[in-house]
Amino acid sequence: MNDSDRTIDERPARGPVRRRSTYRHGDLRRALVDAGIELARAGGPDAIVLREATRRAGVVPNAAYRHFANREALLQTVRAAALSMLATAMENELAGLRRTPRADVHARASLRAVGAAYLRFAQTETGLFRTAFAVPDAVEADNDPAKAGSSGLNPFQLLGAALDRMTEAGVLPAERRPGAEYLAWSAVHGLALLIIDGPLRQLEPRLTRQLEQRLLAMVERGL
Repeated sequence: MNDSDRTIDERPARGPVRRRSTYRHGDLRRALVDAGIELARAGGPDAIVLREATRRAGVVPNAAYRHFANREALLQTVRAAALSMLATAMENELAGLRRTPRADVHARASLRAVGAAYLRFAQTETGLFRTAFAVPDAVEADNDPAKAGSSGLNPFQLLGAALDRMTEAGVLPAERRPGAEYLAWSAVHGLALLIIDGPLRQLEPRLTRQLEQRLLAMVERGL
């Protein structure tokens, strides 16, 4: 074993060393990702620093390079985890919808649920939300399972599935279906940014909820 593989607890200590009970050999990559997620949760993408992640994982800095070539590699992995969490939040919102035999009612409710989950995630997991969209990568054909929820769909694909249900139910005309994801996404994402980073930050929660509901209704009717 060389020094880069040793945990902090195993290296010769010059003074008191905090003992870790959670890290085990073979879990280092997971430990680094978990540390990166917590850094992002607290401070967004800029807070993801490889050296700090290794410190939290309890290993010397060089050990991280066995799993992540650089800070950007860790950022991409944490970003994928953040997108997966967002997808899971959307899926949970969809799962909570009341059953109805009317396809049009279900389709409308599904679209609103996807948007509502997106807005809530932006406000409750702001650091992870910022991290999820910190890299300008394409989303349309991204089938990376690390960015998906339990359904195997990422957030953009879950939005697409909701719009497909709108078309199948006759709510959204087929000729207006192409590109509808971008219109819905830009509207909801724009409101999310105004709430977490813009002039709507100081708005009372009650008024924020009202704006959210009005925007989702506007998107539904306007598509």
